Amino acid sequence: MSTEVVQQAEQAITSANGSGEFREFLPETAQQIRSPGEQRVEGLYLAWQESLRFLTADAPTLALWQEHRYRFAHRVRMALLAAPAGGAASMMGPVIYGIYAPAGLCYIGQTTEAERRLGDLPVGESHHLGNTLPPELWDRVVVLHWPALLPMVPADERSTAEEVGDEVCGLALEHALQVATTPLLNLRRRGHNGEWKPRNLTKSRSRGAVHAARLPRLCEITLATWQDLATAQVPDEEFMRDTRAGRVVLPSRISRAAQ
Repeated sequence: MSTEVVQQAEQAITSANGSGEFREFLPETAQQIRSPGEQRVEGLYLAWQESLRFLTADAPTLALWQEHRYRFAHRVRMALLAAPAGGAASMMGPVIYGIYAPAGLCYIGQTTEAERRLGDLPVGESHHLGNTLPPELWDRVVVLHWPALLPMVPADERSTAEEVGDEVCGLALEHALQVATTPLLNLRRRGHNGEWKPRNLTKSRSRGAVHAARLPRLCEITLATWQDLATAQVPDEEFMRDTRAGRVVLPSRISRAAQ
């Protein structure tokens, strides 16, 4: 990519991220009907599109961009899955996972196959999140291996968890965490009219919502453990921390280390 192209892309982003002057990006009608906040987002969005056009302007640049993105996604994937140098086990089996961006907690999901889902998560091959919120924007990923918490709950709840199975138990804990933490991307769903529709998680009658009421102590301990992981300090020179119940990964540090 030529220096001139890079400078043009940087200028487009600088213009969009300035003091609210986006008239070079916005159609006249959009300037008239949008609030200043909406105009700012529109300007940044169009500047983002312009940057991507520069990154896909020719075959060599597109190939470099593709290689750079996948190399970073692979680093995040390995941090989420692989056994760390300390010898702890690799991440496998049932987990709940969450993505934090500069805006805060954005998404919580669950899986019974961490080795598959966490591998897909940053690449975006079979999970929408990597497209909706690219991994380059992730500040923190929390992975909670909830079966490690079962010895801490009463025997009747352990029996209930065994009865309903890992999938339903994971859905129940996922629902409880979503209700308690309100991640933005879980609070809305895509509509057929091109708009987002709100979801009222507290009125859900899903399997997760129904069974969460049967596991109150496990939900309580899961939330407390999640909050510990979400606020866990990671030494400045590292980008990952393991605990007995889970793992914290800081993709933003992986990104800086790769530069």
